[in-house]
Amino acid sequence: MRDAESLLYHELVGLEAEVIRSTNRSLLGVSGTVVFETMKTLGLMTKGGKVVTVPKDVALFRFKLEDGSSKTLEGKLLKCRPEERTAKWLRRSR
Repeated sequence: MRDAESLLYHELVGLEAEVIRSTNRSLLGVSGTVVFETMKTLGLMTKGGKVVTVPKDVALFRFKLEDGSSKTLEGKLLKCRPEERTAKWLRRSR
């Protein structure tokens, strides 16, 4: 299960996310469900059905977890291939 402590190593698709800081002012406050992730970007589907691509390295994200808690992460920490980040969790948990 995804929790605040280990979120950095988990799949982000399906989580609610909000951009709470960005060097690109047009991205501030963008929120929605994470629908895709690449090495350098997150795709958020807004309530209006629009998918906004957010560069990871310019943003601070707040993720809402399944248990109702939230976790704030610097996008720079997420800047790697998603499959490599999740594989780190498997190595770490052994």
